Amino acid sequence: MEASKSIEIIKGAILLEHKGKSFYESVARTTPSAPVREIFSSMAMEEEKHIDILMKQYLNLKEEGKLKPEILPKNPLNFADRIITEKVKEEISGAGYEAAAVSAAIALEQQAVAFYSTRAQEVQDPVEKELFSWLAEWEKGHYDLLIAIDNELKEKIWFDQKFWPVI
Repeated sequence: MEASKSIEIIKGAILLEHKGKSFYESVARTTPSAPVREIFSSMAMEEEKHIDILMKQYLNLKEEGKLKPEILPKNPLNFADRIITEKVKEEISGAGYEAAAVSAAIALEQQAVAFYSTRAQEVQDPVEKELFSWLAEWEKGHYDLLIAIDNELKEKIWFDQKFWPVI
């Protein structure tokens, strides 16, 4: 892919990551729930890592005309297991602000996964393909975490409303 097109795509990716980071920081600042604050603070830190990597790649592309494969970590982090605790399940209210934030975050992560997956399929440069595939996988981990939280909320609401059949 020509450098100018790649630069524009990476700038778009940086903007996408900044939007996610800002949203997650906002939720973390405004929620009264410490466990929910921890989730969204962790998500904001993850987005900051993405921004850092994308900025380094942007500068390499701009200055040297190419991306550097050594900038990418080898594996996305999976923090879902340590974040979805019983305390978190209790603290997130099905009808509250936190539940709405989870829904909005799911949409953000879906957008990121789609953006990065599409770019990974379109590009010919193997380093660029690796960058976008890696980002798509990492964002998919965020998406999966949020879906798990959303499913827990749904179960809690259904249980609280006695939607389950009587046995």
